[in-house]
Amino acid sequence: MTVNIMPFGATSTATEVLEGIDLTGKRAIVTGAYSGIGFESAVALAAVGAEVTLAVRNPEAGADAARKINDVTGRDDVHVSRIDLIDRSSIREFVSAWSGPLDILINNAGVMALPELHRTLEGWEAQFATNHLGSAALTLGLHDALAAAGNARVVMVCSSAHLMAPVDFDDIHFESRPYEAWAAYAQSKTATLLFTVALARRWGADGITVNALHPGGIMTNLQRHLDDAALAFVGAKDDKGNTLDVPPGWKTPQQGAATTVLLAGSPLVEGVSGRYFEDVNEAAVQPEPAGGKAGVAPYAVDAETAEHLWDVTAQLLA
Repeated sequence: MTVNIMPFGATSTATEVLEGIDLTGKRAIVTGAYSGIGFESAVALAAVGAEVTLAVRNPEAGADAARKINDVTGRDDVHVSRIDLIDRSSIREFVSAWSGPLDILINNAGVMALPELHRTLEGWEAQFATNHLGSAALTLGLHDALAAAGNARVVMVCSSAHLMAPVDFDDIHFESRPYEAWAAYAQSKTATLLFTVALARRWGADGITVNALHPGGIMTNLQRHLDDAALAFVGAKDDKGNTLDVPPGWKTPQQGAATTVLLAGSPLVEGVSGRYFEDVNEAAVQPEPAGGKAGVAPYAVDAETAEHLWDVTAQLLA
């Protein structure tokens, strides 16, 4: 299916994207939804009728976020469930506790640019384990609930950082090569995209669509590992003397959530699967991928590589 150019752009907000849409009766899970674009995605979905569960590592922060969403939307049915994507037992407990169909799964939670090498109990590099393997395990575990809903949607929050590096299948977990924070983050997001392609191919017959997106540059808790120099713009003044909350060209969390909710709830992408979006539109292939560019890297949507990533993921999660 060819995706037409959407009537939205980089400055569109989640509220604008879902204006006039009714998701009453739909059930949604948003991981990492107590702040940032996860929170704004949850607000926007709840505001148009969806019953939203915030899947978070910190239940207290999640409960506070749920109260805020209920206050903003006038609802009383925003739920909170604990999950830690780096802990496989936590994922199993979450999946076991879920009951009934699931219409929307937004894999939003993640970590970025951990300054030092961290490993899980399994020996996995932490960014790959969280951003790819944790979300993959959760998604696979919820397959039956998604299939039961009919026309369910899975949304993978990816990043333009995937343009910086493919997956190094010879040394995914930095056992031989020196650890580099951005290389680890980049390959984890490339894996997210490859997994999207593989899932879309397998789950289409179940009525499940799977798409990935780059939300844009947004100042959220995800940036907590960046150094002071990278964040020096905060509090700076523009040429009119206004205080900058974000650097030029960056987005607010509401704008960052716009592409997420397009894929989660808009009829404009009905039946679309296995694609990568940015600025609320499908992204073009970037023939010369590199950091700072737009578009999608060919190696991140290559069908053969996606199948290899699927096999590696299955082996690691077995």
